[in-house]
Amino acid sequence: MTGATMDDLRDLYQEVILDHGKNPRNLRHPEDSNREARGDNPMCGDKVTVYLKVSPDGIVEDAAFEGRGCAISTASASMMTELVAGRTEAEVKALFERFHQMCTKDDHEHVHGEGVDEEALDRLQVLAGVRQFPMRVKCATLAWHTLDAALAGGAKASTE
Repeated sequence: MTGATMDDLRDLYQEVILDHGKNPRNLRHPEDSNREARGDNPMCGDKVTVYLKVSPDGIVEDAAFEGRGCAISTASASMMTELVAGRTEAEVKALFERFHQMCTKDDHEHVHGEGVDEEALDRLQVLAGVRQFPMRVKCATLAWHTLDAALAGGAKASTE
């Protein structure tokens, strides 16, 4: 790393999380959504509802959410809705799996599959620090589990 220190990088990551936490993107309930699921993290009280508009050919045309939670939970949901719009269901599921690995496993344990947008993963890297704090992993992944439930046609997701 040239010019920047680990503290600089950590500060940048914290700034991104705080920005998405304070100014969440796609915090709304689209009237034309055709899939939704509710997520709940009973350990900390975070709740999220994810709304998707999925085309007949399996493209996520729109993604949004409503709910309440900590800055990490809100930032993760905000970033997720930005990153999944325009992708196929298969691409979204692959991104979810890689993001979940990023939050729960050390780098050398990651399984690299095909069909994952590495640039999207780079953007999500700001949330990877949660793996050092197991209680925060659930905050970062709640919206993603809820998204997965919505894609599968389920109504609920839980971190428990």
